[in-house]
Amino acid sequence: MATARWLRVDPLDLCGHRYGLGASVVFERAADWVGLAFSPVVPSTGEAHVEVRRIDAFAQARSIREKLFDREVVYLAPRFSALLQLKTYLVAYPEMRHTTCITPPSAIRAGLAQLSAPQLLDEARQRLSRRWPFASASLDLGRWARLVFVTGLIGLSLLAALWPLGWQSVLLPLVTVELLVPAAFKLVACIAGRTAAPRPEAPPIGDAELPVYSVLVPLRDEAQMVPLLRRMLGGLDYPAEKLDIKFVVEERSPATLTAVRQLLDDPRFEVVVVPEQQPLTKPKALDYALPFVRGTYVVVYDAEDIANPDQLRLAAAGFAADPGVDCLQAELVVDNARENLLTGLFAGEYAAQFGIVMPALARWNLPIPLGGTSNHFRTRALREVGSWDAFNVTEDADLGIRLARLRYRTEMLSSQTYEEAPVNLGAWMGQRTRWMKGWMQTLIVHNRDPRRLWQDLGWRNFIAFEIYIGSLIVSPLLHTAFLVSLGIDFARHSDPFAASDSMLPCWLAILLFGYAGSILVVVAGLLRLGQRRLLLLQLLLPAYWVLHAIATIRACIELLTRPHFWAKTTHGLTRLDRSFNAPATPSAPEFEDAGR
Repeated sequence: MATARWLRVDPLDLCGHRYGLGASVVFERAADWVGLAFSPVVPSTGEAHVEVRRIDAFAQARSIREKLFDREVVYLAPRFSALLQLKTYLVAYPEMRHTTCITPPSAIRAGLAQLSAPQLLDEARQRLSRRWPFASASLDLGRWARLVFVTGLIGLSLLAALWPLGWQSVLLPLVTVELLVPAAFKLVACIAGRTAAPRPEAPPIGDAELPVYSVLVPLRDEAQMVPLLRRMLGGLDYPAEKLDIKFVVEERSPATLTAVRQLLDDPRFEVVVVPEQQPLTKPKALDYALPFVRGTYVVVYDAEDIANPDQLRLAAAGFAADPGVDCLQAELVVDNARENLLTGLFAGEYAAQFGIVMPALARWNLPIPLGGTSNHFRTRALREVGSWDAFNVTEDADLGIRLARLRYRTEMLSSQTYEEAPVNLGAWMGQRTRWMKGWMQTLIVHNRDPRRLWQDLGWRNFIAFEIYIGSLIVSPLLHTAFLVSLGIDFARHSDPFAASDSMLPCWLAILLFGYAGSILVVVAGLLRLGQRRLLLLQLLLPAYWVLHAIATIRACIELLTRPHFWAKTTHGLTRLDRSFNAPATPSAPEFEDAGR
């Protein structure tokens, strides 16, 4: 009791987690002590009386009514204080023993999920549209908007390829904005990253002050990754009784469900089964699980993630030290970078993005398109902004821009999460096509009302958003178009530099400066991580950007034909033994002096 009071947790939760008994054993013993029946699950007959008024309160639900044979039974998962009161009530009202049953809290939540699945699905699909009209890819990604966007993008690329035949006056301003400005930004970010003072670390927080922290792990066809996830999540350095880890598993993944259910003897773990309904996307699954989140803070981890064990503690300390921060993005690092050429180039890209570019965006208070994992949120803020867009296939980037529009602040977290890069071209192309399509969705949706976007972001952030997201989409096509156009010009002139086209040196200068900015930021990111062996490999970046262009063209086709299709990336294909990064599962922690 003293330890529970010191840790500010319910004594029943303490027994289930720290002593390793598990919720079923604890609540079965509680039922025996109070003199009531116990059931490990809430049996469903489909006749329960469920009236959902506040769907986001599901996580706190402690009772549910079910029709069982000839009577209506109340299933309870009481807290310790309520258990004491229940003992007294049963003395005065012994007939309650026939209509009351004790069950674990997870069984209450599972029963609510089963009985309210249609409403949960509706909320998952429409939450954003209801809370913020005209901000979802479900409503604001009409056929004509997509057609106009794709036509303009392809037309621009063709003009760039045909610049030797004219159009220089049209292309030069646009190319300058979309290539030179991002390149200059990257160069300045490299310099600023070396000279900027490190952000002061937030003071650590003791176990007693730490809040409940929720972890969402969306899974689909990831049975092979469950053992590694078990090791990583089990090794997180955070009080067990304050961890709320939920595997969010698609119903159409029976093998993954079977693998996850084998882990549920650990009281920290719980499974949320997402019924099959379009769109079959990761953000829809996360939105479905959000009402069951119990934590003050919540983080998303992907199937292949291996986070630093102290990442949750650092994030909790960061939130506590700065109440104005609503989101923290951890650094993503590729750990199978040396497997082949593709993984090495992918690792350089991540090193630049998460080690140089995103810290600069945060430092200068510019909109940050989040990475798809290791995003830590204040749960309250996440719900206020409408959570994830179930129809956007880069829900992370979209959410980052929406946070900026509503003036919520995002910072970088000085902690790393190791990821597995795609090891073959097919997996890489599918993932990159989805990313490109999602960035297109984000650009179209947020520009539905440019005047409103300008008012929300301010002129500085508006310009940064348009150039940054626009360059992610346009620059690979321009790069490839320039290579084609150079080939055309060299075919037309034996000595192009002596030809009448005086613009050629200007175009080459733009091209080289754009290459310099993009390559130097990758080099700076790799040097920061000490990955010098990957530097020589970055000479292949021009060829890597051609692959980006192919993915962009594929994304244009998918944007027109199946805008909400989620190309699933298969993980666990690497030959690298990634378990060396995963922390060992700690033994039961020793209690500190509860009277301290």
